[in-house]
Amino acid sequence: MAFCHVSGAVCAMALCVAGHAWGQEAAPAASPADFRIRPEAVTLEGNFARAQLLVTTTNGDGSLDERSADLTQAAVYASDNPQVVTVSSTGQLLAVADGQATIGVTVGGATKLAAVTVSGVLPQPQINFNEHVLPIVSKAGCNAGACHASQHGKGGLKLSVFSYAPEEDWASMVRDSSGRRVNRLDPANSLLLLKPTLSVPHGGNRRLEPGGIDHQILTAWIAGGAPPPSADAPKVTRLEMLPASRVGEVGTTQQLQVVAEYSDGRHRDVTAWAKFDSLDDSVLGITPQGVLTVAGRGQSAVMARFEGQAAVCTVVAPYAENVELAGWVDYNFVDTHAAAKFHELGVVPSQLCDDATFLRRAYLDATGTLPGIETTRAFLASTEADKRNKLVDELLGFVPDPTQDPHAGNYAAYWALKWADLIRSSSDTLGEQGMWSMHNWIRESLRANKPFDAFVRELITARGSVYMNGPANYFRIAGNPEDLTETTAQLFLGVRLQCAKCHHHPFEKYSQADYYGFAAFFARVGTKGSQEFGIFGGETVVVVRAGGEVGHPRTGQIMKPTPLDGEAIDDPLDRRRPLADWLTQGENEFFARNVVNRYVGYLLGRGLCDPIDDMRATNPPTNIPLMDALAADFVQSGFNLKHLMRTIMQSRLYQLDYQPTEANAGDTRFYSHFRVKRLSAEPLLDAIDQATGVRTKFPNLPLGTRAIELPDSNYNDYSLQVFGKPRRVSTCECERVSDPTLVQTLHLLNSSLVSGKLSNPEGRVAKAVAAGRPHAEIVDELFLATLCRPATAAEQAQFVLPADLEPRVYYEDLLWTLINSKHFLFNH
Repeated sequence: MAFCHVSGAVCAMALCVAGHAWGQEAAPAASPADFRIRPEAVTLEGNFARAQLLVTTTNGDGSLDERSADLTQAAVYASDNPQVVTVSSTGQLLAVADGQATIGVTVGGATKLAAVTVSGVLPQPQINFNEHVLPIVSKAGCNAGACHASQHGKGGLKLSVFSYAPEEDWASMVRDSSGRRVNRLDPANSLLLLKPTLSVPHGGNRRLEPGGIDHQILTAWIAGGAPPPSADAPKVTRLEMLPASRVGEVGTTQQLQVVAEYSDGRHRDVTAWAKFDSLDDSVLGITPQGVLTVAGRGQSAVMARFEGQAAVCTVVAPYAENVELAGWVDYNFVDTHAAAKFHELGVVPSQLCDDATFLRRAYLDATGTLPGIETTRAFLASTEADKRNKLVDELLGFVPDPTQDPHAGNYAAYWALKWADLIRSSSDTLGEQGMWSMHNWIRESLRANKPFDAFVRELITARGSVYMNGPANYFRIAGNPEDLTETTAQLFLGVRLQCAKCHHHPFEKYSQADYYGFAAFFARVGTKGSQEFGIFGGETVVVVRAGGEVGHPRTGQIMKPTPLDGEAIDDPLDRRRPLADWLTQGENEFFARNVVNRYVGYLLGRGLCDPIDDMRATNPPTNIPLMDALAADFVQSGFNLKHLMRTIMQSRLYQLDYQPTEANAGDTRFYSHFRVKRLSAEPLLDAIDQATGVRTKFPNLPLGTRAIELPDSNYNDYSLQVFGKPRRVSTCECERVSDPTLVQTLHLLNSSLVSGKLSNPEGRVAKAVAAGRPHAEIVDELFLATLCRPATAAEQAQFVLPADLEPRVYYEDLLWTLINSKHFLFNH
């Protein structure tokens, strides 16, 4: 029996005996000790069925790992029965006729076999519009927003974005323009084939190779009558990419394999029709055929999309091999996973920060407040080995007597500010009474360290008076099922569903059906008026009605309440109750991972997924084991936010110095040095007040109210506006802008805000001068009040009081200098 080489030109291999010994014309470049074919047995079903083989080196025990080299491009392939299946030079199989065949794969003089079974190949191919035609359209990019899926289409042809409306796409391709795009009598002369092959002029350039497999599929579809999509056609439910992860040097290549799982249980190799994209072209390149190339050092991923589903392959190109983490000690499991990532990347982290830096960092992160001068002196003077852990415990209320928690108020105020921003609590939408009701509930929940699952449950299922029941205001802020869907998904799942409202999410698996199935949970929530609190204006009461549904805007189908990736669930009394059950259960990986990712971002300056509220399959965490471990620990703790913060803040990772080394200066994603964070508007204004000793007076609030305690977004304070206090009109974390601007610099340098506080007769400088305190003591106090450390000997020598300058003016200038320094304006 002859074996046909890939080219199909000549038979160059022969099967010797039943033992399948193989001969070969020329040796390939690669010569591994051993390799494996994946899969070793392939089943191809139907006309034009294809599958990608992977050829990979193995370890001494025959196993594979992330460093196993890819030999797919180097191997030589041959089919013993090309009348049944052919194989390309890159290991791509193509079904030809029913039967069985064996594929020989030769590398470095060694040959291994893969068995192939082909069935379902018919003389007249039966081409399914959903399964065969649409993937070709998507792969070619015809249904992208810049092409025929633009608002008005192109050249008269209008397609849905990423094929979210198959029946409309079929009508556009087959019936529109009097059916002139398809020629059932002479399929080869169909405009649908002539345009993309450039047989006639086409503004979108060549998208289809004449005579290629995709061209043959479309031709066969038209010849079969161009049948429409089937309403009950199996849908792709999951996508898997192999390998899922890879470690290699610059220049490493890897053939990817993509397998789709369908709703009827079938698995189908769709590598040939998947659309590949690199998430960072500086690290990874990718071909349309799914061959990635490592272009630079670091970590990134390749995304594959097929029929509404997505999968990623994460690739690491180490900066160095076998690095030593000198002095590194794991303080907890966070450090264990961080160290593993440093070893994998070949990155050496910075050393620990000093005590003054840690003190200031911990106070600002936990309470949004600078430590007092005496607190700073005591901490710096302490020689206790575990003083940092004790400080974190004290800041978060892990003290022997919870009633003696000195920082409970600051902690609750600061984090209530954060969650009020995200929930969008504002008098603009709630009125004064409703805003205060929501704010007080958030703040008291945080003060009591209410488990976060209980916090979310109360919010999602709230009803009754918006004046008496704070969380009921959630349903005034988001007043319709669509807004509630988008807000709830982004806030508590980290999923941005906005795109799926109109079409399939471009980089996610969620469709319009997913969007409106989720919206159905809120279809029966409404409000009614009440005069019980008439002196405050009309009261609103949140109610659950007996009826109310959400329909699919395109199909008109009434949607059943369905959680993401779940089955429909309902409750005759209140649909929100099963939603809250699903949302907050420990098995819901969305919920815990979303909270963990947010708090990693808040404390370490960048989430494991970034942006921190966009956690999709195609935006994988930079350290998946760390994400998994933190999420599991958060669930185990009973969704305890303070426990989560303590875990992160007591890790060595959190305590690293902000100064990068020459080796890790390029790292912005893996926490090898602490990420410097600009103080947000409210903590910064409070810090200026504390440093100068002069409080800002806010309208309608007593003097002494700090900026982090402000319950509303509406305060006419220019400093807060300049430094990015959000208006609370968006659930996105991005509404609070943290980037430094020239306006901020000019404001601090020249405005009356700082100068007025510096020269205030009741301020810190005036009191210190009036008390006649020694020069060195005043200088130390100003450093302690701003940078949380005394002046160094060099600084004391530098800041000598001139004999001809009034002391008060000099100290005001010195304090002005410190307030405008980066070490004051940033949390480092």
